Amino acid sequence: MANFAVWDYVVFILMLLISASIGVYFRFTGGKQKTTAEYFLADRGVSIWPVSFSLMASFMSAITLLGVSMENYQYGTLFVVINISYGLATPIAAYLYLPVFFKLQATSAYEYLEKRFGKATRLCASIAYSLQMILYMGIVLYAPALALEAVTNIDKTTAILVVGFVCTFYSTIGGMKAVLITDVFQSLLMFAAIFSVIFCAVARAGGFAPIWQTAYDGGRLEFLNFDPDPTTRHTWFSLIIGGGFTYLTLYAVNQTQVQRLLTVKDLKASQRAMWLNWPILSCMSLTTSFSGLAIYYLYHSCDPYLQGRVSSRDQLMPLFVVDVMGAYPGLSGLFVSGLFSASLSTVSAAVNSLAAVTLEDYIKPLYKFIRKRPLPETKSTLPSKITAMLFGIICIGVAFGAQLLGGVLQASLTVFGVVGGPLFALFTLGMFTTRAKQRGAITGLICGIGLALYLGFGQPKPTPPTKSFTLEDCTEFEDIRTNYTTLVQMSRSIPPDDDTEYVWLLKLSYLWYGVVGWIVTFVVGYAISVLLDLCNVGGPSKIYLDTKRQYIDTELFSPPISKLLKNQNARFLERDNHAATVNDVSSS
Repeated sequence: MANFAVWDYVVFILMLLISASIGVYFRFTGGKQKTTAEYFLADRGVSIWPVSFSLMASFMSAITLLGVSMENYQYGTLFVVINISYGLATPIAAYLYLPVFFKLQATSAYEYLEKRFGKATRLCASIAYSLQMILYMGIVLYAPALALEAVTNIDKTTAILVVGFVCTFYSTIGGMKAVLITDVFQSLLMFAAIFSVIFCAVARAGGFAPIWQTAYDGGRLEFLNFDPDPTTRHTWFSLIIGGGFTYLTLYAVNQTQVQRLLTVKDLKASQRAMWLNWPILSCMSLTTSFSGLAIYYLYHSCDPYLQGRVSSRDQLMPLFVVDVMGAYPGLSGLFVSGLFSASLSTVSAAVNSLAAVTLEDYIKPLYKFIRKRPLPETKSTLPSKITAMLFGIICIGVAFGAQLLGGVLQASLTVFGVVGGPLFALFTLGMFTTRAKQRGAITGLICGIGLALYLGFGQPKPTPPTKSFTLEDCTEFEDIRTNYTTLVQMSRSIPPDDDTEYVWLLKLSYLWYGVVGWIVTFVVGYAISVLLDLCNVGGPSKIYLDTKRQYIDTELFSPPISKLLKNQNARFLERDNHAATVNDVSSS
């Protein structure tokens, strides 16, 4: 293991202090977080640039730096195709879903579900979201702990505890303004870290050509795989369709992102922020992908995992930083600082959104039920901060279990697919159908999450084939082959497992989990709603404005559906006005 030098620790501590200072500054400036509107929504006065960077930093921080680079090192470059799905899904999120939340102007996105279906649906969805984000934050804490273990003598346990408590402190005192501004700072650090890796690798290789040639010779360059088999880990179909659904679960209906998009002044500004996020997000993804090839150039003849220098290939990037840039004082510390501070930003945003959901969906309704009056605005901030602190502590515990989920990139996408897909379907049922009812929606959600959980975490699962690795030339590095005898078989590409050993559903690519969860939730939810309607069970839906079940509240639907329903309401109104006129004439 390589160790930090003094200057690396100095840079690391300095970067963390700067990140924390931004949160402290906004804690004691402005309105000093006396209202939840400032604490959760930054008084809806933020410009689009911080929001755009924040949207990227929310879910593409340490997990991107470690996971995407490892993906290209171990499996090849096909994953870059997912960036196309981001562009295809952006207008769907911006123009079909976001306008509904802007009309509502609620702190919690799940308030929409109460207006559309009922309180029970809102409660079920917010619980599912809380589960999803707690699992995700555990992975976010685990990822930089892996990095610190790879480049210092601090083990994962110590790293998780240290970073976890820093995250908890920062999340508790920092409002949304601090989160957004810190995200910009963290984003710049992330780009600086990635470009420093690329520049050092290019300088070492003598140009880009040797890196590409080595990747080609090692079978890493792969961009065209149109295999329709859904059990193949990555193909154009899984990356475009599954990646698009994953994007929509995050940017169309996820509380963390919706809350950030509501911090700007109007809908058009929010949509521009989402469009700006796409090139920023893709730039981060593509440069990180190339960094994986740069890492492969250094280790193509001596894989550090087989050599025993790291315990997981998610640790390769920080190890590369130490091996290549360790001679420059402070540069390794700058990289790991960017990795940690990016996770601080991500966790603080997630904890902030979890606190918002807890306040709006649980504390306020409970207070109103007990005290028979709404919770005063001046008394809302303190329970929000206490809740944020508790969620931070919970996430520390979850981080210790994150290592059981496999690679950090696949683990994070699995978590979002398993819970995010069914939640996305729930909002789609509400915004695009008029017949969906609460009982059907909840039943569909339960079925969708249940099946997705089985797909995501059911065992046993086949091991996906990887590209080849070797230990043929380790003269450049310390030749430690402690686990060579047990892992020598991994120096070749891992062949697919025998198909007869596994249930077919458990062989599905992880990118299809969200799609399957969405389909099951939507189909079951809609079918049961129609059946209940035909049987006249469960009462009318909450969408009607009149007792005759004719006029519909169009504000609850996506703009295209809302326009159709407005025309329908206009026809009914014209008919009723005409009938009233005829009656008046007859009476005369």
